[in-house]
Amino acid sequence: METLKYKVITSEKQYDTYCKKLEELVFSRPKTTEIKDEVALLTLLIEKWDADHSIFSDLNPVELLRSLLKDHQMKSADLAKKLEVSPGLISDIINYKKGFSKDIIRQLAILFKLSQESFNRPYMLKPAANAQTKKAPIRKTKKKLAVS
Repeated sequence: METLKYKVITSEKQYDTYCKKLEELVFSRPKTTEIKDEVALLTLLIEKWDADHSIFSDLNPVELLRSLLKDHQMKSADLAKKLEVSPGLISDIINYKKGFSKDIIRQLAILFKLSQESFNRPYMLKPAANAQTKKAPIRKTKKKLAVS
């Protein structure tokens, strides 16, 4: 009986080895049918491991975004440019001042190759600073009209 070239991933070491092999195959030339099949199999095994060992479900969307920015060595300004939004919006999201819009969720899912559900989960926002303080009433003053 022929031994299998790849098996179900059972350790971090095996996971890392398969990821490196997949990267080699993806960038190899030429793409034979055998190589394409090997890429498909490794991709399936790696995705299965990722799904079973994902820490993303433990993080709220903001923590996840912060982690992804760190892992990809990106700053919030870099992300703002990629998403074509203002750096202030990304700052507000990262600092729990604003929630993720549907459009931002879609763009982040595409950019980081994650499901939209990763960013579309409930979490608490910080209350707005001005929400606790009452604004002074606006005084209406009568203007005198100059008669010429």
